[in-house]
Amino acid sequence: MAKKKNINKKVAQKKLTLKEQLSEEKDRYLRLFAEFDNYRKRTTKERVELYTTAGHDIMTSIVSVIDDLERCIKSNNYEEDHGVSLILKKMKSEMEKKGLVEIENPIGKSLDTDFHEAITSIPSKSKKDSGKIIDVIEKGYKMGNKVIRFTKVVIGK
Repeated sequence: MAKKKNINKKVAQKKLTLKEQLSEEKDRYLRLFAEFDNYRKRTTKERVELYTTAGHDIMTSIVSVIDDLERCIKSNNYEEDHGVSLILKKMKSEMEKKGLVEIENPIGKSLDTDFHEAITSIPSKSKKDSGKIIDVIEKGYKMGNKVIRFTKVVIGK
């Protein structure tokens, strides 16, 4: 009888260790699966980010060309239907299709360092203009949620 009890204890212990081993294997499997899922999500996010910022360098170069065209139009007083004006309009349209967006005109608003770069400050005409943006030196652009070039502004003091 004592032998049967010892054998039953050993069998029970083996069953317990098998259950423990199965539990450990399940835990290891779940951890590996979670790790792989995190890897998949991270690489997908990186791939999407790469596509959205792939043209960053090219867009930065094109922004300076847009500035030159705008200065040309302004200095020569070209009309909207002039060739250079039409080229600029088409160029801006195509860049917008690619995700390049002009940051809105901030004149009269407070400085937002996420979009603006203060170049200098000048005395303002009234106290309400103190601390506000008085003039824009160079337009800013963003591509998606990323700023390509900050708007260069003058602040009133």
